[in-house]
Amino acid sequence: MEVQIFGVRKSSDTRKALRFFSERRIPVHFVDLTVRAAAIGELRRFAQKFGVQALLDPESRRYQELGLRHAQRTDARWLELLADEPALLRVPLVRHQQRLTVGLAEEEWARWIAGA
Repeated sequence: MEVQIFGVRKSSDTRKALRFFSERRIPVHFVDLTVRAAAIGELRRFAQKFGVQALLDPESRRYQELGLRHAQRTDARWLELLADEPALLRVPLVRHQQRLTVGLAEEEWARWIAGA
């Protein structure tokens, strides 16, 4: 079993996800979004399952700075913005094969491990 985590090291939820898998000795491929942005195709995979709005973090400082509270955009435009502005994402985005989660989801991850 190997998981891929998209996140930001400053995020406590991202650190919790990294710790969750490392404590269980599960290999993790970590993508720091401040170093390398997520590809639109990768974000699209999460958006198809959860919807673009689930990927947005309306409580983030960057969301407030850009004044996006009343923004009207198509899903494609939101994905472009999320690829350019990783601070707008609700992190961590975790993927194991075709299974996906957005945000801290330790119970779901535990089910993945039990099923592996």
